[in-house]
Amino acid sequence: MYLTQSATSELRDAFRRQRLVLLALMLRNIRTRFFGHGLGYLVAIAWPLVHTLVIILLFVFNARMAPVGESTMLFVATGAIPFQVQAYLSTFMMTSVLQSRPLFAFPEVKVMDALIASIVLEILSSCTVVLILLILGTAAGENFTPRDMEQAAAAYCAAIILGVGVGFFNGALALAMPMWAIMFSLIRILLWFASGTVFLPDNLPEPYRTMQSYNPIAQSIEWMRYAYYDGVGAGFLDRAYVLEFGVGMIFVSLLIERMTRGHLLSLR
Repeated sequence: MYLTQSATSELRDAFRRQRLVLLALMLRNIRTRFFGHGLGYLVAIAWPLVHTLVIILLFVFNARMAPVGESTMLFVATGAIPFQVQAYLSTFMMTSVLQSRPLFAFPEVKVMDALIASIVLEILSSCTVVLILLILGTAAGENFTPRDMEQAAAAYCAAIILGVGVGFFNGALALAMPMWAIMFSLIRILLWFASGTVFLPDNLPEPYRTMQSYNPIAQSIEWMRYAYYDGVGAGFLDRAYVLEFGVGMIFVSLLIERMTRGHLLSLR
């Protein structure tokens, strides 16, 4: 009985310490992300929001017609939202690890703590951006209600899993090679234009269509559009591939981090 109570007490204390560490890392990320002040975190929310709105406005003002549906705003938004979710997760998980590196000297703070704190914070930020977009779209007279709410929610969650998987990989790689943070930022710009945010990958001619089918980001975007447009993604969309890729990246990244933990933290 005594041993059981002691083990329970130790587990409760460990959970409490872990919760405090994660909360402290989240608050540190909020204060240090922009301008060294908590209010600067509003930029982290405004940045993807403005990014998405600029793309929408460019399409609307140039009278660009959406390849499917009647609303250009809705078409661009259904591509931008899943892309931004995974892109900002994968990017800021990486930068959070780099910024938190001096804290790893404390035994209570682990690489995994920095990654998990960043995941929670970025998911909350992403949900806030989506909510603001829905409010702005409704105010502009757009109907952002999907024809299949369950598939839209599943596509959003799949984009989160994909972002977490790539973020874990980026975090482990950036510890060994800090230059990767700059390289990935450039790659992310290319992925924005090449992953179907402003076009339908299913409409591409061969062999480009087949090549795009192996792009998990394009698959996640097509999944979201499938929830809004009937017939989109037929013969192209592979939901299992998005989930398998994201979960596989998480597993491989955790394995790499565990095997190289001491070596990566010794690189100062």
